[in-house]
Amino acid sequence: MSFISSTHTIVTMINKETREQIIALIHQQVVPAIGCTEPMCVALCTAKATEMLGQKPEKIVAKLSANILKNAMGVGIPGTGMIGLPIAIALGALIGKSDYQLEVLKDLTPEALEAGKQYINEKRICIQMKKGITEKLYVEVTCSAGEKSETAIIAGTHTHFVESEKVVAESQEGADAENALPLNFRLVYDFATTAPLDEIRFILETRDYNMNAAREAIKGNYGHNLGKTIDRPLAKGIFGHTIFSHIISRTAAACDARMGGAMIPVMSNSGSGNQGICATNPVCVYAKENENTEEELIRALTLSHLTAIYIKQSLGTLSALCGCVVASIGSSVGITYLMGGDYERCCRSVKNMIANLTGMICDGAKPSCSLKITSGVSTAILSALLSMEGKCVTSEEGIVDDCVDRSIHNLTAIGADGMGPTDDLVLRIMTTKGCS
Repeated sequence: MSFISSTHTIVTMINKETREQIIALIHQQVVPAIGCTEPMCVALCTAKATEMLGQKPEKIVAKLSANILKNAMGVGIPGTGMIGLPIAIALGALIGKSDYQLEVLKDLTPEALEAGKQYINEKRICIQMKKGITEKLYVEVTCSAGEKSETAIIAGTHTHFVESEKVVAESQEGADAENALPLNFRLVYDFATTAPLDEIRFILETRDYNMNAAREAIKGNYGHNLGKTIDRPLAKGIFGHTIFSHIISRTAAACDARMGGAMIPVMSNSGSGNQGICATNPVCVYAKENENTEEELIRALTLSHLTAIYIKQSLGTLSALCGCVVASIGSSVGITYLMGGDYERCCRSVKNMIANLTGMICDGAKPSCSLKITSGVSTAILSALLSMEGKCVTSEEGIVDDCVDRSIHNLTAIGADGMGPTDDLVLRIMTTKGCS
């Protein structure tokens, strides 16, 4: 299908100052990460506390918010063949460098891994839930040696360090700084479709990172091997050799590798590597097979990633709502654009997505996240197709509103506010499994 430019809607050119603010926001929220961002965040905080201490800690106490615990319990730590927080904390202390941010453990060696295992065996690490906080993303690590101790704290976002006595105020300031430019869907669409190409070409780095993760995943056996399974003969007999099957296999494969502990960097979105993968790979695969131009791909990727960033502004970095819902909305909009969709059709895709996926819970980062990503991406393609056929869930149905922005805020209100008790119950179930 040839690309049809948007001619049905008046597109507004955005002034240079606003463009620069949006570009800065994307650079802030779309960054490289190795492994799941929650344990990497804890490793980063440990590395910082160790650097402040100035020597190898004899004891480490990590106090974490419930959402950090939930997302770090069952996920593979890159290059270790191990899951969970103890090895992430040990390696953060032994070889972590805070300057690396979410790639904090990229200097891992076999020798360092053995030292990390020994550190765990020596019972030097204590992990607790932090009491009396409302912040969903909170990491407090105290490293001590002899009479000396140092504490580092991250709150609000995965790399935002705060002073202990100013945690609430500074974490809120950090959140306010990220939301200094309140987005709306019209602004997101107009920026992605009109910004000078050279200003947004950097978004192709998401393709380079995340499609490479999919290719590397095929070389190993990670997680549940969902991406590879979809590529096998039995699955081809069901799904066919189609754009659809290629999209879900390349997206699931990258997630398999990341959740399975592969030492492969991905480009994250809003603090989540899975969200980055989900906002990137479906758009890239569709663009390649639909023979879209590089410019169309750049604009579609920008639209996808910025849509996810916009939704996360009101949802929050961590929530009870699965992040693939947010990122899949972005990829659906990006694919709609590549199909020749204009602003109105992109709005329809958003509404179709909200009507379908709202309520998908986050029960932690783990290998089976690839299953949820596949559900999200499948729905993204379906929503885009319906939109291009002129079909859209109406305001007579469920939480969808005539206004696309109100529809989005209905979704985020449910995820941020309405699903709080669900989040508590999920964590209780996860931490008491197997108990009599």
